[in-house]
Parts: sequence; structure tokens; C-alpha cells
Amino acid sequence: MENLALPPFTIPHWHAESRPVLTLPEVVATARPIKASAQIFEDAKSLALLERIRMIAPSNANALIIGETGTGKELIARHIHALSARNQGPFLAVNCGALSETLVESELFGHEKGAFTGAFAAKAGWFEAANGGTLFLDEVGDLPLHLQVKLLRVLQEREVVRLGARRPVPIDVRLIAATNTDLERAVCAGQFREDLYYRLRVAHLALPALRERRGDILPLARYFIDEYGRRMNYGETRLAAEAESVLLAHDWPGNIRELENVIHHALLICHDNVIGRDDISLSSLQRPQSQAEGVDKPAAALDRLEEALRALYEEMPADLYKLIEKSVIRSAYEFCHHNQVQSAKLLGVSRNIVRARLIEFGEIDALK
Repeated sequence: MENLALPPFTIPHWHAESRPVLTLPEVVATARPIKASAQIFEDAKSLALLERIRMIAPSNANALIIGETGTGKELIARHIHALSARNQGPFLAVNCGALSETLVESELFGHEKGAFTGAFAAKAGWFEAANGGTLFLDEVGDLPLHLQVKLLRVLQEREVVRLGARRPVPIDVRLIAATNTDLERAVCAGQFREDLYYRLRVAHLALPALRERRGDILPLARYFIDEYGRRMNYGETRLAAEAESVLLAHDWPGNIRELENVIHHALLICHDNVIGRDDISLSSLQRPQSQAEGVDKPAAALDRLEEALRALYEEMPADLYKLIEKSVIRSAYEFCHHNQVQSAKLLGVSRNIVRARLIEFGEIDALK
């Protein structure tokens, strides 16, 4: 396990241009070059985020960070830790999606000698290792359901039981979880436990994508120019006006991580310490549709629904209301994998209403 707590965390400092800059510890940043390694708070949305972080950091409440890949979720988690009373304890980061499915329980909660084939010695899990500090679980939505149950119990009881053990081990850990998926949708689909979702979401932060805080694009670009220039022993390098325009016009589907890599590449090929338009090599990848629509997705979907309804009104089919109600109930029931309780929560009605309509529409047997 890579212990990200060994290097001291870099508290956000005020840059020469009077902007708060949040960076990874030097050892961690240089060891992992293909990862967003800085946050700059200059855009109004970023400053609002920074203030929200300052408000929730001092507590011991669990936190949930939601943001697209490359938005710097680990940096934010480290900042929360640094501003808390736990900053003298360890900060450990675990990517749940990178853990082997067969070993994830042992990695998180530990095991005793002989607990399974290959367990030649007892081993503490991540929770025990983070005792007195903060544990950051990235991509928490990738945890299997049976481990979500155990994680919930750990958070409730403040103790872990190693594999092969019967005696619990008390822990004092603040959990910060992160995801780039829609956990509410996963809950409705039965892929993520609702009780765990609320247990994690005591304090929550929504990280805006880079395209949503364009005031940070050029400050971040200049920061990466300075940082990589220093590492490569370059002289002072500047962005040409045409290059700035290209950066500002791009949609940044890979967020800060993509910007960092673009700047790194531009420094390798630019001439005379000037990054020009032709030195900016942008990916042709597009954002997934769900990301591209962003906060406007529900509004766009409602617009399409109204268009479909108007088309039905023109045709004037018999029992139109019943047809619409049937479509709404059936689609919700299918979306929630035939779970009546979750379907009712999705629609904002009682389970009895959903059940009665499903029976009426012949979707389920009245005896079930």
C-alpha cells in the first residue's frame, strides 16, 4: 500500500499573483506525473468552493466529494485534512476501483494470519492504518454491495473486525469519500446502499468542472508552466495570446489533469520560451453526454418530454392520461430494477400508489 501520508501536505499558499494555490506534496506530485497536482482558486465558483471547504474542514463529519475525473478530488480531501484538528495524524488515500475484488475487504479492514490462502501474517487494513487521521476513499461507488454493508457498520460502530477475527478493533478515523458517478442514480438502481449514501453525505462538496470555472484556466496554465519549467530547468516561458485563446475555448473533458498534460507537452515542443497556438495539442475526445448536458440535463429532458406530449395531444388517443401514467410508472419500475420502494422514492409518491398501478397495468401479480 502506498502511504500518501508520509510527505507533509502543502497548505494552500498565496502565489506571487495573490491567488490561493493548492498542491500535492512534492514527493507525491513528482511520483505521479499524470494526475492533477494543483488547484487554483481564482474563479468565483472556486472561491465559493474554498470557503465551503473552510467551513466543513474543522469538524469530524464524514464528507462526500463529487466531481468529474481530473477535477482534483484528492487535493480537496487533503486540504480538508490539513485544515482539521487531525492534521498531525495520517492522511491515507485509497482508490476503491483499483483494489482487487478478492482482496478489497482485507485491504480495507485487515486480516488475521490464516484468514485465507496466502495470509501468512496478520495485517492491519487501511482503516486501522489511518487511525487518528483521515482516510480518503476515491471511487467509493465501485465498492461491491456486500462491502458497502460492512463499511456502513464500520462508520456506525467506529470499529473494524479483521477477516478471520472475532474481536473488533476501535478506530478513530474521519472518512472522506469521492466519486465521479451519480450516487443518487446508483441508489435508485439498487447499486449503492441508500443508508450508506446518507452516512457518507453528512458534509458534501460538488467540484465544478474546469469548463464551469473558466477564470481558473489561464492561472492554472501559468502555474503548470512555472512548475514544469522549474523541473526541466527551463527559463521563463510565457503563453502567446493565440495560445491563451485556444485554452479558453476548449471544453476540457479531462479537466485539470488534461490541462496539466497539455501544458507539459507544449513546454517540450515550444520555441524561444513562448508557447504558441501550434504548441497546444488538444484531444478530440468529447465529454460523455451525461457530462456534456451537466446541470441542464433535466431541463433538456423536460423540454423533450413536453414536445412528445404535444405530439400526443395532436393525435388525441383515448385515455391519454392513463397511457402517460402507465409509461411513467413502468419506466421508473424498470429503471429501479423492479424495486417498488425505490420506484416510489424516484417518483415522489407512496409505495402503495406504485404497487396499485403496477397491479392495474398487469406488471405484477396482486398476490405478490
